[in-house]
Amino acid sequence: MDGFVQLVRSLLLAANVPESCIGIGKRIELPGWFRAEKQWDLIVVYNGELLAAIEFKSQIGPSFGNNFNNRTEEALGSATDIWAAYREGAFKPSARPFLGYLMLLEDCTRSRNPVKVVEPHFKVFPEFRGASYGDRYAILIEKLLRDRLYDSACLLLSSSDSAPSGDYSEPHGELTFAKFAAPLVGHVGSRCA
Repeated sequence: MDGFVQLVRSLLLAANVPESCIGIGKRIELPGWFRAEKQWDLIVVYNGELLAAIEFKSQIGPSFGNNFNNRTEEALGSATDIWAAYREGAFKPSARPFLGYLMLLEDCTRSRNPVKVVEPHFKVFPEFRGASYGDRYAILIEKLLRDRLYDSACLLLSSSDSAPSGDYSEPHGELTFAKFAAPLVGHVGSRCA
């Protein structure tokens, strides 16, 4: 994921965001409401204001089921925690910060095959029927955006054979890298202008 973090950093730098305002690697903790602090993968703090916090996540097989559930809980928990901290004034005098989420999923047979649903008591929502783990990630990320838990997000797929070249695909037209990066760069760049 370091390559994607560096790519986003370079886009922010090209938008005249001062390098000293972009945090990656260390000193990237932000206070939470339900926990003391959380390390984000990239943050932007300009003149004492939190402008953005971004999560970069990846998943490879073979254990897609447990890892998908963990990633879902992390995404929901991180967003819920930071928005509660914001509501309670943790980032004063910051205006509403930009929250982003980038997911890179291994493109393989197991991530593309439909997953069985378990319904011992109640029916699952219909969009999960016949959905692969790739589909489930798209559903998750789209719902995170629709519920305004994140301001932008993307879903990228890449096979293990593509690692050296960096090739990836974008299976969902609404969850592309461009649609993730453009609003982030616009928001942060305009605040630093």
